[in-house]
Amino acid sequence: MADQNQDRRDAPRGAERQTDPPARIDVGNEEIVISNRYESLSILNDILIGIFFFAGSILFYFKPLEFWAVTLFVLGSVDFLLRPTIRIARRIHLKRLGKPDDRASQYY
Repeated sequence: MADQNQDRRDAPRGAERQTDPPARIDVGNEEIVISNRYESLSILNDILIGIFFFAGSILFYFKPLEFWAVTLFVLGSVDFLLRPTIRIARRIHLKRLGKPDDRASQYY
């Protein structure tokens, strides 16, 4: 058991990301390829958090737009809850791809 843990520590950094196949989206004659789907989703989520809180902050300067400011803050807060959900989904997804012994043997 200790040897398997050592094998995982010795594996190249980012090796687990190789098991996350890229998402492909056809757009007309072009194709969008998204590598590291979960990491990309996490980055997009962080951008949305920034947009929601920044826009909500600006809208608080205008009293008639206060409802929309509060709404954007609520959306930003929900996005903060999505961050750990994305991280745990990635880890659970990777564990379903194969047995630990199978993953450790792919590094050789």
